[in-house]
Amino acid sequence: MQNHFELFNLPQQFGVDAEALDSAYRDVQGRVHPDKFVSATDAEKRVAMQWATRANEAYQTLKNPQKRAQYMCELNGVDLQTESNTAMPMAFLMQQMEWREELGDARASKDGEALEALDKQLRNERKARLAEIGQQIDAGDFHAAAQGVRALMFLEKFGEEVRFAFEAIEA
Repeated sequence: MQNHFELFNLPQQFGVDAEALDSAYRDVQGRVHPDKFVSATDAEKRVAMQWATRANEAYQTLKNPQKRAQYMCELNGVDLQTESNTAMPMAFLMQQMEWREELGDARASKDGEALEALDKQLRNERKARLAEIGQQIDAGDFHAAAQGVRALMFLEKFGEEVRFAFEAIEA
């Protein structure tokens, strides 16, 4: 079975040309869209629907850098072990603790500026992590990239907590 990159005829690398991805997705969807199979047999309609679903899943995976990194690690035989492997470097854990303390203080004082600053730090850290992961993937170091993806997952979860804190202040 084709992988997501093959499905869209794209090079298997972390950096994806967004326009090429969008164009390839529209092309695939255009060929398998259910409207093209109105007079087809039920079996042909099912196959078209399966292809449309697969194309949509592949597109959503490749479009999102974190999902793309995770997919590329798994494609290259590296299981992220997201449930069982929560080990992180000490510096990363210390940063998490500092951020959690800042979040707690900002929540307690309803300090929107502090939340904004924390959100900006998270965005910058996420951007830096993605760049590092992209380099690791393109260099074939999928184990290091997997560690980075796990860190990104922590950052995403913490980012959600920051957004909830914003909402609580605005409510």
